[in-house]
Amino acid sequence: MILDIQQRGAAAWLWMNRPEARNALSDELLAALETALDVLEKDAGARVLVLAGRGPAFCAGGDLAKMEKAAKMTKARSRREASRFAKLLYRLHVYPKPIVARVHGPAFAGGMGLVAACDLVAAADEAEFALPETRIGLVPAMISPYLLRSLGAAQARRYMLTGERLAASEAKRIGFVHECVPMSELDAAVERLCARLAQGGPEALARTKKLLAHVTGAPLTPALAAETAAALAEARSSAEAREGIRSFLEKRKPGWQ
Repeated sequence: MILDIQQRGAAAWLWMNRPEARNALSDELLAALETALDVLEKDAGARVLVLAGRGPAFCAGGDLAKMEKAAKMTKARSRREASRFAKLLYRLHVYPKPIVARVHGPAFAGGMGLVAACDLVAAADEAEFALPETRIGLVPAMISPYLLRSLGAAQARRYMLTGERLAASEAKRIGFVHECVPMSELDAAVERLCARLAQGGPEALARTKKLLAHVTGAPLTPALAAETAAALAEARSSAEAREGIRSFLEKRKPGWQ
C-alpha cells in the first residue's frame, strides 16, 4: 500500500509508504494523496489530517528516474507533468481541514515543499530540510510560493540558492517548524497539536484557512478591512458560531467536541 491511512481519534494520519525510495514523489503516490484528500474532505470524523512518512525519510522529493524521463519529453508534456504536483501543493494549502506535517527524517526538495504547504509542522530533532535543486541544474519552482510564505523571503532566498541543509532546531528558530522534539516524543507532539486543532469548529477552521490565504501578503487597505469585517459577520451568523457562543456561556463543550 503506497499510502497507509490510519484514524487516530479526530485525526487521519496519511503515511507515505515508499520507504525503499525514501518516499519519493512518484505518479502513484501523488495519485494516492489526491484520492485520499478527496475522500477525507467528506469524512466528518476526520477533523485534522497528519502527513507522515514511513522509513528513514519523510520525503526525498521528486522521483529522479521520472525526472530523467521528463527531460526527454516535449515541453508541453513536461509542463503537464509538473502541474500535477503544483495542483497537489495548492490543494494542501487551501484544504478546508488543518494539516500537520510530521517530519521524522529528511524532507528534501519537493518533500520540503509538502511540509511548507501544510499548516503546522512538528519535527524530530534529527529531521533535516534542504532544497538541493540548483545543485543538479533544477529549480525549486512549484514549491517556491509556499517556501516564501513559510520561511520568509530572506531565508527562502538563502536556502533555495545555496541548497545547504537546514537542521530541525534551526528550522524552528526561524519559524519554519512549530514543534521540535526528540524522536521518542514526536507522535505525542503531533497528537497534542491535533487535539488542539480539533477543539475548533470545523466551519471556523475552514473559514480561517481561507482567510489566511486571502490576507497573507495583502496590502492593508480599506477594502481589506471591509472584507475581514464581512468574513466575521458571515461566521457570526452561522449555526456553528451560535452553538459555540452558547456552549461558552453555558460552560460546556460545543457539539463538535
